[in-house]
Amino acid sequence: MKKYIPIAATFGFALLAAFFFKIVFKGVTPEREKAVQTTEANMASSFHDQIPGAMIALPQPIIDGTMSLEKALSLRRSTRSYADEPLSLAEISQLLWAAQGINHEKGLRTAPSAGATYPLELFVMVNQAEGLSKGIYHYWHEGHKLELTDKREIEKELARAALSQSMISEAGIVIIFAAIFERTTKSYGERGIRYIHNEVGHVAQNIYLQAAALNLGTVAIGAYRDEALETLLNLGEDYHVLYLMPVGKI
Repeated sequence: MKKYIPIAATFGFALLAAFFFKIVFKGVTPEREKAVQTTEANMASSFHDQIPGAMIALPQPIIDGTMSLEKALSLRRSTRSYADEPLSLAEISQLLWAAQGINHEKGLRTAPSAGATYPLELFVMVNQAEGLSKGIYHYWHEGHKLELTDKREIEKELARAALSQSMISEAGIVIIFAAIFERTTKSYGERGIRYIHNEVGHVAQNIYLQAAALNLGTVAIGAYRDEALETLLNLGEDYHVLYLMPVGKI
């Protein structure tokens, strides 16, 4: 048995050295390690067949990234061509959290809203995403999750309704901004409409900056045939679509 002791000691030292290298040289904190494990677990569970009404838990967002705000601002661009690659569930999670995620214990979000009325609801049309089937999903900021609401594959029809802008069908996802105007106008009257349009800009810029930090491309689209697009999406009579943002790999 004694002759195996040096071998065991060498093996143990190698494992310890590998762990040390991972922590020191890769910059892996316990929080980031936990986030990665959560991402993998959620992605594994999300490959099951999904039906309308299915709820998909998103990986917890990273709130202390490696890119500075100034760097993200310097990289912010409108990108209209994307690689034919799927987005990861972690990337989608991060984008949606940046757009409308909760960042305060009182339920306040990452983008300002007049009187905290939060008229915007985000929907995601998935073209290519790891762990998600094609279709339309509703983002629930409470619980940070997606609900599959529609399994239709309508990317080509949506592109046509948006004046044949091909990036809508080529992107990994398209984030759809819809507003319930009454949430804000009941407090501010007609002026609340202006506040809602202001809020769209706040949220869109958050998505732009988060996309830059993730090395993804996006572009804001306001050119589409309103009635044709809303009829196609069929989100409900309370919702009015205000903006589209395709996002894809560069």
